[in-house]
Amino acid sequence: MKRLIFWLLVFTAVIGAFACFRLVVKSRKTIPAAVPLNEPPRAPFAKSIGGRGLVESVNENVRIAPAVAGLVAKVRVKVGDEVKAGDVLVEQDTRDAAALVAAQEADFSALQKQLAEAEVTLSDKRDQWDRMEKLIATKVASEDEKQRKLFAAQTAQAQFASMKARIGSAQAMLNRAKVQLDLLTIRAPRDGRILQVNTRAGEFASPMTMLGSGTDPSIVLGQTEELQLRADIDEDNASRVRPGMAAKAYIKGRRDVEMPLRFVRVEPFIVPKKSLTGESSEHVDTRVLQIIYRFDRPKGVGVYVGQQMDVFLDDGK
Repeated sequence: MKRLIFWLLVFTAVIGAFACFRLVVKSRKTIPAAVPLNEPPRAPFAKSIGGRGLVESVNENVRIAPAVAGLVAKVRVKVGDEVKAGDVLVEQDTRDAAALVAAQEADFSALQKQLAEAEVTLSDKRDQWDRMEKLIATKVASEDEKQRKLFAAQTAQAQFASMKARIGSAQAMLNRAKVQLDLLTIRAPRDGRILQVNTRAGEFASPMTMLGSGTDPSIVLGQTEELQLRADIDEDNASRVRPGMAAKAYIKGRRDVEMPLRFVRVEPFIVPKKSLTGESSEHVDTRVLQIIYRFDRPKGVGVYVGQQMDVFLDDGK
């Protein structure tokens, strides 16, 4: 029995040694590199600065949010619509604001009538004082009557002035109520095309739906006839950037589409990177210098606002 166990242990040791040998041999084999689905972009210049760009409409996109909070009553546009400056985009619930305007108009109308009454009273008191002055000249009226008529005229004058001030205040309140009512109608600030609609009838729209608040704006408006590229250059390479540098761009994932870029300007302010690529080597605390370029749409290739591109700047001196 002991002999059988001995040979069993020897056999197990031999099998283990053989398995270890095969594992070592296999680990020394060279694994061929994986073939990428798409050829990664290569720098088209002998010396270049690389970055990542984001396509946007010329003159930049407009992120539109309501000026005041309110319930959305009607959305008058859809994605792709062409609009002119002043066109209505979204209508919010105006019932409360309209009721306030009606109340202010009624108050203003009542004050106007009171002003008319005060004006009549003032005219009467002034007339009485004028007649009193004539009586004083003939020494018919007493000093006491004189003072009472004078004080009555001065009181009427003060009441008339006070009523005019109240009229001015009421007019200002009415104008404010009308402005608040008008702000519930969201209009296009300029000509362009609707790129996004992030609000629906029945939703509550808030001015907080702005850039940096963590929520999307109600509507994104842009001009897509011409496009531009906002290239992000890492701040480590910012000192190498010169205005007017030649550059080329490639659609992310496509080496076969090369687009020459026309320099527009350098944004002279280093900002936190917002256009994240999702790569594992990317740091969210990266700061970048932004350069604006324009380009012509390549024929037969779809290029859209918000699309990412690989950008290379010619650093040859």
